[in-house]
This record gives sequence, structure tokens and C-alpha cells, in this order.
Amino acid sequence: MDRVEAVRREIEKARDELVDFASELVRVPSVNPPGNLYREATETLGHRLAHCGFEVDYVVAEGRPEHSAAHPRVNVVGVLPGEEARPVVHLNGHLDVVPAGDGWTLDPFAGIVRAGRIYGRGTADMKAGIAAALYAVECIRRAGIRLRGSVELSGTIDEESGGYAGVAWLCETGRLTKERTDYVIIPEPLGVDRICVGHRGVYWFEVTAHGRVAHGSMPFLGVSAIEQMSLFLEAIRRELLPALGKRRTSMPVVPEGARQATLNVNSIIGGQAGEDPQTPCVADRCSAVFDRRFLLEEGLETARGEIASLLDKLGNGPDRRFDLRELMVVHPVQTPPDSPLIGALKRTISAVVGREASIIASPGTYDHKHVTRIGGIPHCVAYGPGILELAHQVDEYCEIDDLVKSTEVIATTLLELIG
Repeated sequence: MDRVEAVRREIEKARDELVDFASELVRVPSVNPPGNLYREATETLGHRLAHCGFEVDYVVAEGRPEHSAAHPRVNVVGVLPGEEARPVVHLNGHLDVVPAGDGWTLDPFAGIVRAGRIYGRGTADMKAGIAAALYAVECIRRAGIRLRGSVELSGTIDEESGGYAGVAWLCETGRLTKERTDYVIIPEPLGVDRICVGHRGVYWFEVTAHGRVAHGSMPFLGVSAIEQMSLFLEAIRRELLPALGKRRTSMPVVPEGARQATLNVNSIIGGQAGEDPQTPCVADRCSAVFDRRFLLEEGLETARGEIASLLDKLGNGPDRRFDLRELMVVHPVQTPPDSPLIGALKRTISAVVGREASIIASPGTYDHKHVTRIGGIPHCVAYGPGILELAHQVDEYCEIDDLVKSTEVIATTLLELIG
């Protein structure tokens, strides 16, 4: 029996164990915001890593503004040394999940297994992927195979809010850098036959319109900040959105609509500054948060400049004033097309899944941004079980067959890269 077949048999034997562990992770409601039960989530993974022979370390993001006694920012890293120090493959998954929200037909944190699926918040995004990564390594070990290179597996936090106390922290503190890491696989829910090689850029910003307060029965004595904001929104609709709709990237972003530049209004809050919105006054403050996804071909300065230009056209004066505040910037990233990691995954997906792999890019960002831009590691991709469109949805689930197949793909890829 060859090594690949031996590992495949071990994965099939561990099927129920794999499902149970994914469900166990889901049952820890590590919700972000605010960052609930991060320590419990990392310890759940850390105990299983130790059981599987990894050297385990907990990495606390001391000094980050997100870290507090009430909501400590704790990450876990497991190391399984190989016969040689290099190459090193790092498997990373985020343990935080978005709030469940309303509308679920079952308990979002029960990890329910039904009709060939695991249900719950975070099953697809991305606790099933973490389970797949861990059992890919464990089933290699159970098959009696000692890897030539080393494997690391990290469970990190705060990805849903930018990842700055998670993967970014590992990179900044030297735990995940090009000096010690060769390849990174992030098992995000992209599907069993798709390899994700990057994402568009993000420019999050807030615009605040300022007016002048007056009694609601005499609005002519004031200046409505909400009306001022409507002028900016109309300028976006009339001038910017048509231009964005004509721009398309060469990156293989999915779904098709995300291949163009986009802008979304995330929220609008208007009223009297410092008071509840229902005060009987002309609104003297209106703030809106915007999410601009810019293309590799555009760059940040284009995205930033277009917003500033629109605000300049509207002008500032005694009865009109706008403030612009940047909230977050993420530059686009893309894996080199000739990366050995892409080649290895393509071959193993073809062998395991039975069809050629699709190369895609993500409509949103994930921790690839930190791996490449802070860690300096070019060979990073996302590959894992789950359906991307189910992320953050009610009744989120992951197909068990996809969980098992992706485990086999990751294991076979490890055998090729460092076996």
C-alpha cells in the first residue's frame, strides 16, 4: 500500500472523529464582536493539538488595543517537527465567528449533525476547515509516516474584525515569517475543488456631515446634516458608481459580480450630536461608513482620491462641512501563479476530487493579507471545505463529505510538499 492510500484509509476511519471535533469547536461560541470565549476556543484546539503530538504554545496579543482582561486576545500555535527543520508548512484557521443573528431554525451553537451536514455558526467559516487541517496531519501520523519537513497549525482570532490581534500579531512577533515559514494554507470555505490565490483591496472610511441644530418645527433656522449627507450619496450614485461598474480586474474573483470595483454604504446614523436620534431637532450630525473594494489595477490612491474629490466638489462653508476618517486599508494580494503550493494543490484536488481545480480570488479579504504583507511569505493560498456563500448566513452548514475530501486533499498536499 502506498503512502497516499494509507493516509486515505486513516482519514476514512477517522470520519466520525473528524466530524465530532468540528462540532466541538462550533459548540464554543467564540463570537466577534466582542471576542467571547477566545481562551476556551484556543484551549479546545490546543488540547487536541497536544493529543496529536504537537508542541503547543499560546500567544497572547499583549499590547494590542483589542486585548483586555474581559476579552483576552489569545491565539494557539502547534508545531510538529519533521526530520528536517525546513520546509515548513503552516496551516492557519480563525476561531472567531460573527454573531448568529436571528432566523435560525436550530441552535446555532449546538454543532448539530443532520442529513450529512454539520450545522452551526462557524461550521463553514471556518471551524470545519480547522478540523480538516488538524486531521490531515493526524492521519499522516496514524499511517506511520514521518514527514521530512515540519508542520505548524495555528488557531487565531479576530479575523472577522481585521485579524490584527491574530495572524497579524503572529507575523509581527516573528512566529509567521518568510525566515521560518515556506508555505501557508488557510482552510477558508472556498469549496473542495477551488484554490483561492488572493483578494481585492479594502478602503473602509467614514464621512461625517455637520449641520446646524434648530427646533424641528422651524427647520428653516437650521441646516440638516442628513440633507448634506444625501448630497454626498447622490454624488456617489451619479458620478462614482457608474465609473466603478466599468472597471474589472484580471484576478479571478468570484462571484462574477465581484470582479468589478464596488462601494457599499455599511451604515448611516443621523440626528442631534450626542443625543438619541428621535430628538425634535434639525440633525446637526450625520455619519456614514463606506466599504470600497478596490482592484489590483486601481490601487489605494485611486480609491482614496475619488472620495476626496467628490467631497471637495461639494465644498465646505458656513452651512456645509464634511469630515473624512479612514477606518481600515487592506491592499490586494495575489499568490505567484508559478507557486509550488498551487501546483501541488491542483494535482491533489484532481486526484482526490476527480476534477480539475479552479483558481479563484476572494470577494472579501482574509488573513492572506497579513501573511504576505507583514510576514513576507509569497506562497499562501486558501483552500478548505464549505460553501463561501453560506458564510455569515443563518443555518450555516458544512457538508461532511466535503469535510472529508478536503482533509484528504490537504494531507496529500503535505505529502507532496514535505513528505
